[in-house]
Amino acid sequence: MGGIAALAKAAGHAVTGSDQSVYPPMSTQLKQLGIEVIDGYDAAQLEPKPDYVVVGNALSRGNPAVEAMLDRRIPYCSGPQWLADHVLQERHVMAVSGTHGKTTTASMLAWILQDAGLAPGFLIGGIPANFGESARFGESKFFVVEADEYDTAFFDKRAKFVHYRPQTLVINNIEYDHADIYPDVGAILWQFHQLLRTVPSSGRIIRKADDPNLDALISKGCWTPVETFGTGATADWRGQFQDSGERRIRIGRASGEFAETTWKLGGTHNLENALAAIAASSSAGVSLQQAVEALSRFDGVKRRMERTATVSDIAIYDDFAHHPTAIRHTLAGLKKRCPGQRIVVALEPRSNTMKLGVHNATLVSALDDADLIFVYRPADMPAEFDNALATAGKRLLSFGDYDELVAALSGKLLPGDQMVFMSNGGFGAARQKLTMALQQKRAG
Repeated sequence: MGGIAALAKAAGHAVTGSDQSVYPPMSTQLKQLGIEVIDGYDAAQLEPKPDYVVVGNALSRGNPAVEAMLDRRIPYCSGPQWLADHVLQERHVMAVSGTHGKTTTASMLAWILQDAGLAPGFLIGGIPANFGESARFGESKFFVVEADEYDTAFFDKRAKFVHYRPQTLVINNIEYDHADIYPDVGAILWQFHQLLRTVPSSGRIIRKADDPNLDALISKGCWTPVETFGTGATADWRGQFQDSGERRIRIGRASGEFAETTWKLGGTHNLENALAAIAASSSAGVSLQQAVEALSRFDGVKRRMERTATVSDIAIYDDFAHHPTAIRHTLAGLKKRCPGQRIVVALEPRSNTMKLGVHNATLVSALDDADLIFVYRPADMPAEFDNALATAGKRLLSFGDYDELVAALSGKLLPGDQMVFMSNGGFGAARQKLTMALQQKRAG
């Protein structure tokens, strides 16, 4: 919604917004754009009466601002619908979907197009470091959008992505997620099938190879040419690491064409993200060599293994990972890049799916590469969560208070440690507090 606000501002509208507990980097971006964010949802915010209200999917009936909007018959729509009606018309839409990797892949794709001189527009659920903003109107026909399968709004329970009508569609992967709205993976596949129905036969679908759920999806019906990507030899777009530290990559096509470069990322999951972005960029006419060279200049995404500080040889990272698969891949990549160094994880289980216990059976194994695990346990977490984590043994410490967690971390960390904060929220500013505590300890 912050990105939608930025696009509306760029289109010349006067924009304000309402939210609760806004935190960086989005709060910083909105402030820099001159967009006022009002804390809370008091009905008085709708005085004077706005011309239009764009409603985020976090709001439900009973919310004071929602009720006032309906009672006063103020025109409204969802964020995805506003984007479709006011930005995506007449554009070549390049949508990046899937359970994992959407933000990074969309950021890579936008950067490849920008580096190739194509000046794309974009709307991404994070802030690419190369751009410093999550949304841009763009100067060309190309528009990159992160295409989320979560529902659209309280009045529109379709997945967000059905509004976007892409010409180029990336599907990174499909796993069960969003247990608060989808009963099983079949329900998610049904939504993706609706998305496939909107892609023209002249378009292109780019999907991960060797994914059974994607096989099942395509078998439901597909009317668009499909290309695959992966690290195996049979994919249309193929990638391999050329060194043990995963600093050099080789990207090839089934035709035999290939290109190599060094880059700043690592991990098989990011290599797959890169393959998807490169394949998608080819539909805009970007050559393989151009795309791979652009990736050598890609600086990553804020809150996606973003190294925010190094204090006393302790590296501190901010990461958005909150699904076991994403956690496992992120830590595996870090272990390869930093062999022999301890990995310390601070985890905040914050998503609705996590709180419903859907990931209990796989969460601890996803943390296998962590030497120490510090968990912030919200008061509303069920006892089953604790039972699941108990198998981690002495590696794991649990806290119900952010400051106590920070104090414990400060006493346990050693030079050389890789300290990763994992949350899809603000984590009570624990990362910032730990950084300050370590700096004070060093100064003392």
